[in-house]
Amino acid sequence: MICRIWRGWTTPQNAESYEALLREEIFPGIVGRAIPGFVRIELGRAVVGDEVEFVTIMWFDTLEAIRAFAGADYETAVVPPAARAVLKRFDARSQHYEVRDSREAI
Repeated sequence: MICRIWRGWTTPQNAESYEALLREEIFPGIVGRAIPGFVRIELGRAVVGDEVEFVTIMWFDTLEAIRAFAGADYETAVVPPAARAVLKRFDARSQHYEVRDSREAI
């Protein structure tokens, strides 16, 4: 399992519209691609100073699945134009981590 982590920041005024864009268009579009090896996507949000930070964590079975999502240069962030319009700044590259251990609560 590999997790792909990416962060973007908005102004407080754009936070609700960005989150709605993620929930209503971007996430359904990703899921709708039905990429073999894509497991799930998660969204986190935090107020950090005068910005709102968003983090997406995507879970994939293989590096090939990540390439199917992001392209040959799989570390490059996938940020649609509609998202760029409301983001203040964002990571140009995503981070990838091989999941070495996972535990469930008992």
